[in-house]
Amino acid sequence: MGIGGYMLIEDYSLSDAFYMTIITVSTVGFGEIHPLSEAGRIYTAFLIIISLGVFAYGISIIAASVLSGELTHFFKLYRLENVIQNLSSHVIICGYGRNGRRAARKLDAYGEKYLVIEQNDEIIANYLENTGVPFIQGDATADDVLLSAGIERAKSIIATLSKDSDNLYVVISARTLNKEVRVISRASNESAEKKLKTVGANAVVMPEGVGGAHMATLVVSPNIVEFLEFISIEGSSNINLEEIEVSQISHDSGKVKLKDLQIRQQTGCSIMGIKTPEGEYIINPDGELALTHNSKLFVLGNPEEINKLNKILHE
Repeated sequence: MGIGGYMLIEDYSLSDAFYMTIITVSTVGFGEIHPLSEAGRIYTAFLIIISLGVFAYGISIIAASVLSGELTHFFKLYRLENVIQNLSSHVIICGYGRNGRRAARKLDAYGEKYLVIEQNDEIIANYLENTGVPFIQGDATADDVLLSAGIERAKSIIATLSKDSDNLYVVISARTLNKEVRVISRASNESAEKKLKTVGANAVVMPEGVGGAHMATLVVSPNIVEFLEFISIEGSSNINLEEIEVSQISHDSGKVKLKDLQIRQQTGCSIMGIKTPEGEYIINPDGELALTHNSKLFVLGNPEEINKLNKILHE
């Protein structure tokens, strides 16, 4: 507006009008390029008043934003977006109800990276805001929300939404967007369990069924349950039962006998079982058993012993 006014009223060139506008609006006041006419002086006065008004209004808006927390909220969302963009090989939890929060606590215990997709404002305010947990507010059944959560880079997705139909949509979308992602879903009944597995869920959990079975086991074999809880990652013992994948074995044949690794002697870990690449489980394996690529070991040991075993199997 300033440039146009000076060009129209004083017949300034574009560069002269731009310079005059800058020194007027900034109130630097180096001096007029050419003597101003009466109309030019009146226009300059109005330009100064308007520019000071705009400046004062801008300051008031910034101050109000800071005082009301809007600016802080903006920077918090900006940082959260950066964290989400940098996540890879993470777990996506869809829904942060009771089951979602239990899953998050377990993932925290194992040191796994994860983010949450939640739509409910109350749950977000009570359990996600100001906790440092990466989250996206949105509908987990929508493809664009899953893409925002980095579904292409995720290693697993857990669907814990309250409705089976919503979990079904999540499973279908996740499997469509990432063929390799491991999909775990909640189900309320056996019919939903079958449908979820049909559309691509790797595992389906019925919380009510698991809870009932757990209570029955506490009646029949309470000491076994207490022992398993004792050695779990969240238990009071320093000894944990963990799964380790044998991704590579430095051996010409690609196979090596379990006894040749001398796992017990070198690490102190105990091998409780093995899952072969074909899906067969072998409990208390014999030392003559040959390990192959992508076998999974179930080992009992403390964190230091398990770290040693990881180094032996992946060096």
